[in-house]
Amino acid sequence: MLNKDFTIVIADDHPMLLNGLYDALVSNEYNVIGKAQNGTEALQLILELKPTLAILDIEMPFKTGFEVIKDIKEKNIPTKFIIQTLHKNLEYITLALSLKIEGYLLKEDPFTAIETCMEKVLNNESYFSDSIDSNGLLNATNEFKNLKLLTPSELVILKLISKQASTNVIAESLFVSKRTIEKHRSNIIDKLGLGGAEQNSLSYWAIAHVKVISTF
Repeated sequence: MLNKDFTIVIADDHPMLLNGLYDALVSNEYNVIGKAQNGTEALQLILELKPTLAILDIEMPFKTGFEVIKDIKEKNIPTKFIIQTLHKNLEYITLALSLKIEGYLLKEDPFTAIETCMEKVLNNESYFSDSIDSNGLLNATNEFKNLKLLTPSELVILKLISKQASTNVIAESLFVSKRTIEKHRSNIIDKLGLGGAEQNSLSYWAIAHVKVISTF
């Protein structure tokens, strides 16, 4: 049985969902010490109260849940995080993995799943919603692992590609030859498993995953 001797902050920009989660937690004797309706409020509450756990929506005004988590982790505050969202697409799951978010729930999940997730996260284990397709989770995990294979130079180049910079522009900004950038692009394609030597495949992939790439 989960020991309830820990503190929680929750955040969601939909009042009904926020209050519903709050009421469910409190009625089950969990210690919710703060709730917020936007990312800025959530960040301030976590900085001030330093809860054991924070359950955050992703899409909130001013700051997304991901941005809040990134800011908190950069300040080395030991709060653990659970994302609760409507999104189960690959980009969001990969982004959660890249930020080392411990729990990922869908808003359709029952309260028992929230309790299981909290228990896992507090025991330094990860928990992703059972509603997330296992193949999707595996693909997200593999993409995250592949990004970690890149060298610092390759990451710099990939970030510029994700911002739609051309090979010529990247070469000029890094003071190297166009041929050097093309070689790096080929290496990145190989490491990410994008297949072949098609240069445009990397551009399409990088632009589609710009949010994930920016966290590295």
